[in-house]
Amino acid sequence: MNKPLPILLLALLVGAAQAQEDDMIFSHFKAERLEYETNGGLQLFKWDVQHWIGNDEHKLWLKTEGDYAGDQGIFGRADLQMLYSRNIDTFWDFQIGARRAFEPERTYDAVIGFQGLAPYFIEVDSAMFITENGNVLGRLTLGYEMLLTQRLILAPRIELNVAAKDIQNRAVKAGITEFEAGLRLRYEIEREFAPYIGVDYVEEESLLEHQHSVRGVVGLRVWY
Repeated sequence: MNKPLPILLLALLVGAAQAQEDDMIFSHFKAERLEYETNGGLQLFKWDVQHWIGNDEHKLWLKTEGDYAGDQGIFGRADLQMLYSRNIDTFWDFQIGARRAFEPERTYDAVIGFQGLAPYFIEVDSAMFITENGNVLGRLTLGYEMLLTQRLILAPRIELNVAAKDIQNRAVKAGITEFEAGLRLRYEIEREFAPYIGVDYVEEESLLEHQHSVRGVVGLRVWY
């Protein structure tokens, strides 16, 4: 039996609307960490900011991460990544692009990584950095959120930076170059605006020194 004309028109309109929705461009900005860390002598300002624009399949990502030592008036680490991101599975994106490091050395690296949501709702952000000399570095960040109330969230976080071998001009030592484990308790005044307090354990290893410390943290998480 032939379908009535109104039903055919409705089907065509729904299909066109769905295709148009798939092609719609969205954007999302998130300052995951805008924070101040201290252990008494250390005064460190840190940021971890990401922004993407695109659709469900293809996105352009900008990521920047770094820290500034207020007691010394210097940047410890600062970089900017520009990445093309392709959705490869539910909750998972493959990313490729470039990183510009501003501190401690002004260098360019190629970037290959994966970002997504692992089982048990663990947020994963991983990247491999390939230097101009073919040396390989890596960064892995894991995060999790525990809802204590509708507004109060406890967020454990781990970040691991590694190097395949020594890199003299960056004072990088092979192995684990930085390990950071932290716990942050934030209060969502609005979902998009949440101050937090917390504690971090940080261990750093370079060709110049080895240091570790426990630090208090106060900061702000913002997204839109």
